[in-house]
Amino acid sequence: MRFAPPLACTGAALALASTLALGLAAGTATAQSTPPAGLPATLAWSAYDVGSGGYNQAVAIGNALKQRYGVNLRVLPGKNDVSRTLPAREGQVQFSANGVGGSYLAQEGVFEFGAKAWGPQAIRGLMLNNSDQVLTVVAAKDAGIKTVADLKGKRVAWVIGAPSLNQNITAILAFANLTWDDVKRVDFGGFGAAMDGVINGQADAAFTSSISGKAYQLAKSPRGIVYPVIAHADKAGWERMNKTAPFFFPFMGTEGADLDATHKAESASYPYPILMTYAKQDPTLVHAMTKAMVDTYDDYKGSAPGNNGWAVDRQNFAWVIPYHEGAIRYWKEKGLWKPEHQAHNDKLVERQKVLADAWKAVNANAPADEKAFEQAWMKARAEALRKAGFDPVVESW
Repeated sequence: MRFAPPLACTGAALALASTLALGLAAGTATAQSTPPAGLPATLAWSAYDVGSGGYNQAVAIGNALKQRYGVNLRVLPGKNDVSRTLPAREGQVQFSANGVGGSYLAQEGVFEFGAKAWGPQAIRGLMLNNSDQVLTVVAAKDAGIKTVADLKGKRVAWVIGAPSLNQNITAILAFANLTWDDVKRVDFGGFGAAMDGVINGQADAAFTSSISGKAYQLAKSPRGIVYPVIAHADKAGWERMNKTAPFFFPFMGTEGADLDATHKAESASYPYPILMTYAKQDPTLVHAMTKAMVDTYDDYKGSAPGNNGWAVDRQNFAWVIPYHEGAIRYWKEKGLWKPEHQAHNDKLVERQKVLADAWKAVNANAPADEKAFEQAWMKARAEALRKAGFDPVVESW
């Protein structure tokens, strides 16, 4: 199953005291407008680590909401996909500025989300950020890495509990006919730690967004930053890459550390962050959140790197996760949701139902042993998807 890039890209209680101080910097502002119907006085999102592009954008959006409506946005940082998605699942936050792991891989019930405590999740999208950044492997300039093939034999960061980061690198390695056996894997406990590892000389490469604070730190460090080329003309390489990660598309990055309109990165990318929630979320709230994101866009678009990717004309309504009914209602009101988008969405919802039914069947006779359970789920998942006419994409982990 392949997905086209967006049009614009082709041309415990929450411990939030520290983040509140930053996320609500505009806390003394006076509301100037009536918020969309259904938008509460306080919202909570989860996002990636402090310093990540997603976190910085969430803070900027929170400031805009405070200035415009007097609405407080609390931002809960998480160091990996599981810690970003768990608060949304448990209802501790209404939304998440998530990544591929906490959206697509969570939907699929694979890697960490294939464990007994998780399984396939009923993920729904509101908006996708398609900015001028790239989400790819970056390397220290002094490591002698010019293309992804040059990663062979180098020290590459593996982030524990972050299947998207690791699976993304797996796909990028596949582009060059490499696997993790061809590199020196270095384990880290979180995204920030992995990037710090490259900066400090513990690793040579890691996966990140070009607009993350850590990318800028690496660029300013003695090691410097480089974006290994993922050649757009290498069709065979892209076929191998998309077989593992169908959400990637070729992209020339112009925003981020050491990037601009003159110094571009021939690379790969996908939407990030992905503003998502669960299917069970109140449609009125989802509609209000989507509307508020669009209505305040001019207020936050220049407040953090990559925020221009939230623009209405950069949305992609045919990506790899379905949209929430509340968001669909808003996009229909804008005249942007077309019949082909609904057909695509219905197919994705059907895929989620197939996965949910397969998960329920496996759990009805679940092996006590964790490893045996994992193997049983891998097999049942792939069989159920194939029987329903879907590509399993990921069959083992």
